[in-house]
Parts: sequence; structure tokens; C-alpha cells
Amino acid sequence: MRTTVGIIGAGPAGLLLARLLHNAGIDSVVLESRDRAYVERRQRAGILEQGTADVLRAAGAGGRMDREGLRHDGIELRFDRTRHRVDFPALTGGRSVMVYAQTEVCKDLIALQLREGGPLLFGAEALAVEDAGTDAPRIRFRHEGREDVLECSYVVGCDGFWGVARKAIPAGLTQVFERTYPFGWLGILADVPPSHDELVYARHERGFALLSMRSPAVSRLYLQVPDGTDPGAWGDEEIWDELERRFETADDWHLQRGPITQKTVTPMRSYVHEPMRHGRLFLAGDAAHIVPPTGAKGLNLAAGDVVTFARALVHQQETGSPELLDAYSQTCLRRVWQAERFSYDMTTLLHRAPGATAFEDRLQLARLERIASSRAAETDLAEAYTGFPFG
Repeated sequence: MRTTVGIIGAGPAGLLLARLLHNAGIDSVVLESRDRAYVERRQRAGILEQGTADVLRAAGAGGRMDREGLRHDGIELRFDRTRHRVDFPALTGGRSVMVYAQTEVCKDLIALQLREGGPLLFGAEALAVEDAGTDAPRIRFRHEGREDVLECSYVVGCDGFWGVARKAIPAGLTQVFERTYPFGWLGILADVPPSHDELVYARHERGFALLSMRSPAVSRLYLQVPDGTDPGAWGDEEIWDELERRFETADDWHLQRGPITQKTVTPMRSYVHEPMRHGRLFLAGDAAHIVPPTGAKGLNLAAGDVVTFARALVHQQETGSPELLDAYSQTCLRRVWQAERFSYDMTTLLHRAPGATAFEDRLQLARLERIASSRAAETDLAEAYTGFPFG
């Protein structure tokens, strides 16, 4: 098999890239190790920045998002039993975010790819990227019990942290930056309408809590828990009781309870791999960087990566200049590090570290009070949350 761009991974990054390339008249093949049903049901991020939503619309993949997604014009910060709303449009010149689950983004892009795009092979396990430093990279993969080779002009690894793409970059050329946090998120899905119409980020002496949603009828909520927590160790009523404690306010707000349909624990870590390019191999999304979920940046960073690659490849084909492709890594990393900074700031602002001192507790409250009382501090949060420019 031969194609211009071989894409490893049919998550939102790989699928969006295939769509952008199709719209630009550039052929691609997408290899995905899992089956279609798995890709369309795996629960991941649910917040789309303004720029990500705009890219999906421009790519022809935003119709259902605009019909069924939930536009949010702000978030609420809770601390010391007080509530403070951050108004995104008022602080950013009209920008907002969209609550629309990654599973739904993938469903939309898969349908478009199968109907209009190039080959999308499910159950195709990438085994290795070969000759990445040459002008003719190859992806060795297994599909339907047989090994095959996909010959490419370019390879884009959208295959996550455990994928094969990053391993094709020689270790002597790389730098890794990472931080592991001593806590995780116990997340639940519950069949109950959200108790607030926007996301609520709560800082509490017992730990962080987040009120989110998947739809007007399904709530998504999180609790800070120790690293390594078994989700099965928490009973349903115990979870609701703890959420109620952490979201407590001085007014008459209350938390609605309902049947819990899913429990998971998400570890918290920051990770950046530099560079994001080696020869004709380009890394995108979790293959190159991971952020703690506090800032809602993971999916959006991946979208920024593939938009940057697609624009650079189109530029080269139109002008003959490899300038933008050569700058891919540094262009993406500027945005990546700003997202890492913001995610770290949000994480340390809202989570109580094990063994935190009274001094550190007061600093957290002072930082939150600064956001609530300073338009400049509030604007910095709103601009980062609604998204850094692509490219």
C-alpha cells in the first residue's frame, strides 16, 4: 500500500487530520488498532475550545456538534463556600467553549471518513515506523492476521502515549519533561440532569471536585482521590456524600443525585516529548504531550497539532517551501507549553496536595480571591481556558 500521509491512530487527532487532508485534496490512510465500536465508545475529554469547534465546523464536521453540543459561556469557581462565575465572552471578546464528548467527535469524523475520505482500517495494529529519517518512511502493520507495509511520504503518529510512533525517534535526539501528581480523579457518569448549567470547579479542604456534564440528562462529576485509588472501593452514596461536601456553598444550592452508571480513576501527570518531529515523522496529541485534565486541554492540543501539520503540508504543496513543516515542532511546542503551564496552574490552584501546610492552603485561597477580584487575573484564566491560537 502507498499513500501521501500515513496516520497511526483513529482518535480525534488522527480522524481530524484525515478530514483536513481530504478537504485539501491530499490522500491519507488511517490505521487504528481497535475496532470501530471501541473507538466510538471510549470516554475521554468533553470540552472543545473555541478554536477546536471552529475547525470542526470549517471541516464540515460540526453539524451535530452545533445541534446537540452545549455552548458554555463561563465556569464557576467555588472556594471557602463562596461562588464566583468567570464570564468568558465578556473577558475574551466573545469566545466560549463547547461541551461535546470526544466519543461524539469521533463518531462524526468516522462517518465522514468512511463516506467521503480515504481508507480507514480498524483492527490494523501498527508494529513499527521504519526509515523515519528518510524521504520514504514506512509503517509496518498487522491487519486481518497478515503483516503489511504502508509506504508514505509522511507519517503522523496520533497513537497515544503507548504507541509505536514516538519510539521511532532516536533516544539520543530527545528530551522528556514530566511531572506525576500524587492524586487522581475518581470520575462518575450519572443518569441525572446536571446540578448547574456550567462547569463548577471546587477547591475544598478535603480536596478538589468538578461538576461537569455529557448532556442535559447525564452528569459527569469528579473527586480528587489519592493516586492508585480503586474506583470500586467507593460506594455510590459515599461518592454523592463527598461531592455534596466539596460543593457546599453558603446559599441554597444543592446537588442532585441519580444512578451512577460508570466509575473510573484517572491519574494526573504532565509530559512533553521534544522534538515532535524527526525527518518525515510527526507526533501529535498524546504521542507527544499529556496534560492533567484540570485545564481541559488534551483533545484541544491534539487538534492544534494536526491543524498545524495540515497547514504546513498544504503550504509546501502550494509553494514548494518546507519552511512550515520544518518549524512544526517549535510551532506546536509553543502552544503545548502554554497549555502545560495553564493546566499546572489550575491543578495547583484547586487540588490540596497530601501534607499541604496551612500556609499553602492560604496561598490557594489568596490566588482564588485574586481571580475573583481582579479583571486582569480573571481575563488570563478565561483566555487560556477558551483556547490558545492554532499555529
